[in-house]
Amino acid sequence: MTYFYYKTNSFNANETPSPETIEFWKSLTKKKNWRIVQLSNGYFQTEFLRSDDQWVDVTRRQSMLEAEKAIDASVEHYEKKLTFAEGPKVVKTFK
Repeated sequence: MTYFYYKTNSFNANETPSPETIEFWKSLTKKKNWRIVQLSNGYFQTEFLRSDDQWVDVTRRQSMLEAEKAIDASVEHYEKKLTFAEGPKVVKTFK
């Protein structure tokens, strides 16, 4: 787990995320806000775009395929966080 995930995953289950946090997570669920950069050492770095138009590096992988898989996993992770932030959902009722 990277520090970035720890930082965005460390809120109490009883705590409601702020509207700014929700908007940030929504931006991370859009693949257009991600990119892959090849570094001089041959590794591939994944980065996301912040609201202030700055790219923030997240992780490094040995191949571009691994980097893209990491981005896909990140998008899925933040989609789940958004679902969780919506609160409990009734999945079954009994009569």
